[in-house]
Amino acid sequence: MDLRIFTEPQQGATYDTLLTVAKATEDLGFDAFFRSDHYLKMGNVDGLPGPTDAWITLAGLARETKRIRLGTLMTAGTFRLPGVLAIQVAQVDQMSGGRVELGLGAGWFEEEHTAYGIPFPKEKFGRLEEQLEIVTGLWQTKVGNTFDFHGRFYDLSDSPALPKPAQEKIPVLIGGHGATRTPRLAARYADEFNIPFASIEDSERQFGRVRAAAEEAGRRADDLVYSNALVVCVGRDDAEVARRAAAIGREVDELKANGLAGSPAEVVDKIGKYAEIGSQRIYLQVLDLDDLDHLELISAEVQSQLA
Repeated sequence: MDLRIFTEPQQGATYDTLLTVAKATEDLGFDAFFRSDHYLKMGNVDGLPGPTDAWITLAGLARETKRIRLGTLMTAGTFRLPGVLAIQVAQVDQMSGGRVELGLGAGWFEEEHTAYGIPFPKEKFGRLEEQLEIVTGLWQTKVGNTFDFHGRFYDLSDSPALPKPAQEKIPVLIGGHGATRTPRLAARYADEFNIPFASIEDSERQFGRVRAAAEEAGRRADDLVYSNALVVCVGRDDAEVARRAAAIGREVDELKANGLAGSPAEVVDKIGKYAEIGSQRIYLQVLDLDDLDHLELISAEVQSQLA
């Protein structure tokens, strides 16, 4: 079971804070550092000092880290034109020496679009499908050839399809709870399918849909990696768990029901239950980015038992 650190910087984090967490992620032996792609806080936090851009952040981290994978859960398709996104991600992949992964979603948070003057189209899923075809098509086009795409939402002609990523193929992550279109899209484009904040039962059901869609599309179901994103709150004792839950404005019982919370043994046991239904990778949503002791505890007493 791979454990990856997943951050939500829109809730309030500077680049320096993210750099500290990313370096701790690397030093403590975690597989990857991922971040959300949002421009507006959510819930009862001040969000200070304000948002950081996902791909600018990852470009910086690409030069400051050496081993960990870097990526997004999920880049909002509404934020970037697909041709521009393909260039940005390929460049950051080059800057990292081939350690980038692209999670791409349709975008959903209308308020952040309103706040920063970003168009919020009604037909987001159709745009996402075209974006995936364009981004992957640009990367796959051989040097010296050109790429054309004429769709409903986007039109590209005679693109040199440059630059190329450092990796032969940047892993693409697609995720969500949709029962029909999401599995079909994952079967066509994804290297990894991620389901965020879902129960064991819902995860098993959705993994089954994606596996079936992959087989129908002529792929082996096992060609995809299946993963979960879950909030994490671990403590050596009940008091430490309660303190960490309070620091992120959550209740312990709710965290235990909906995430990975409790003692290291409790968390290892619950991760094992996700593994039993086919999850191969967990993105640990870490909400208190100043609590590096939390990461150290997870590394020493959770990750060590899963190795």
